[in-house]
Amino acid sequence: MTGYGYAEKAHPTFSLSVEIKSYNNRYLEIICNLPPFLGAYEAEISTLVSEKAARGRVEVFVKVKTLKSDFQVVVDKEAVERLSEAFAQIGIFSGKALKPALSDYLNQEGVLVGISERDSELYREDLFAALDEALNQFSAAKKREGKATALHLAELGKEISVSLAVIEANADRLEEHIKQNLLRRFHELLGDQQFDENRIIQEVAVMLVRYSAAEEISRLGIHLQEYHSLLQAKEPVGKRLDFLCQEMNREINTIGSKSQLVEMNLEVVKMKNSLENIREQARNIE
Repeated sequence: MTGYGYAEKAHPTFSLSVEIKSYNNRYLEIICNLPPFLGAYEAEISTLVSEKAARGRVEVFVKVKTLKSDFQVVVDKEAVERLSEAFAQIGIFSGKALKPALSDYLNQEGVLVGISERDSELYREDLFAALDEALNQFSAAKKREGKATALHLAELGKEISVSLAVIEANADRLEEHIKQNLLRRFHELLGDQQFDENRIIQEVAVMLVRYSAAEEISRLGIHLQEYHSLLQAKEPVGKRLDFLCQEMNREINTIGSKSQLVEMNLEVVKMKNSLENIREQARNIE
């Protein structure tokens, strides 16, 4: 989800730059930092950004530097006329001739009015041209990072597959181990007494169902196939990968709780470590 893009455009009267930064986030959040006179374009900018990003916090900074001032000063004719009338009345009321100086007018608020022409249409073409360039850089940066992340995730998936193969190879040993332990306990409890062999077989079968990891091994194998398939997908898969990691973690934990063999326990630890690394990397995937 992390990416960066920057572009700028020069105009005879101004220069304009667009900078895009993105950070990891569970959902898509677009933050636009625009000059007030370009606020009308915020929705359009957000739409274009959303076409390039599915998840993450994306910050867009637009800066405008004026090269030629558009500031104008105009005289408020009505204000001057009202002041002239007021000065004339003061002369009448005071009985003294009053000749106001030019400074008497200039010192009054509202006589001179400053106007800054900020027509947003003047900036539109350069704004969206710069935005397009910045978004292309932004997408290219994300793709470069995405390829590296995909390779790393593929290696981590292979590590889990290797460990799963070792566990699967020891699955029969686990069931035999459970059988032998149960039979030994029956003999320890009953000794030379007569016992119902069919009942023992039933009990062993029940315990094998409870402690066998065959189903978890099978489901984890299916999850791994889906995992590698997602890494090859062209569309955003971040949320699906998050969910898949939860399912894989559930199967690995269950295998660990059922395992009574050292060889299997060691592989469970390896799988947990690889999966944790996958979950860390998956936070940077759309």
